[in-house]
Amino acid sequence: MSDVISQAEQKMKKAFDVVKKNFSGVRTGRASAALLDHVTVEYYGTKVPLIQLAGISVPESRLIVVQPYDKNSVKLIEKALQTSDIGINPVSEGGKIRLPLPQPTEERRKELVKVLKKEAEEGKVAIRNIRRDAMTQLKKQKDAKEISEDAEKNQEEAVQKLVDRFTKEIDSLLKTKEKEVMEV
Repeated sequence: MSDVISQAEQKMKKAFDVVKKNFSGVRTGRASAALLDHVTVEYYGTKVPLIQLAGISVPESRLIVVQPYDKNSVKLIEKALQTSDIGINPVSEGGKIRLPLPQPTEERRKELVKVLKKEAEEGKVAIRNIRRDAMTQLKKQKDAKEISEDAEKNQEEAVQKLVDRFTKEIDSLLKTKEKEVMEV
């Protein structure tokens, strides 16, 4: 396998991983610690990721519990959760913060599916851009007589197979996540 193909595969894998990570942040009806990955807390004048200030657990399917390491940070964490875009009202009780997840409405679930489709399409666009770059590199190598025309064609086919594989993986991931979001 040539450098161009292996580089393209690595980049496509990264693009797929980004889509996967973005999907995990989309709220279904189920609680997941990943919902809080992007929450930052203003702590002693610095923005600190919530994960560094508290333990996060999911004791049941509709509840996230945040256990701050420092009892003095409870109010700060609560404020950060209220101002974040997760849309869950924190309930503080005895040094813990509970985040009860409401059942999403039909309309909200449809909005989430649109968000998922947009994320998936962005991932596919990134993969197509990687293909374009790889094809350009192969053409340059052929023009510089580094590879033959046959080798260029074979490598172009290999790149296209990678594109097809990662596009299918994104579609499969989208289908699974869409089903998860729409289930009541």
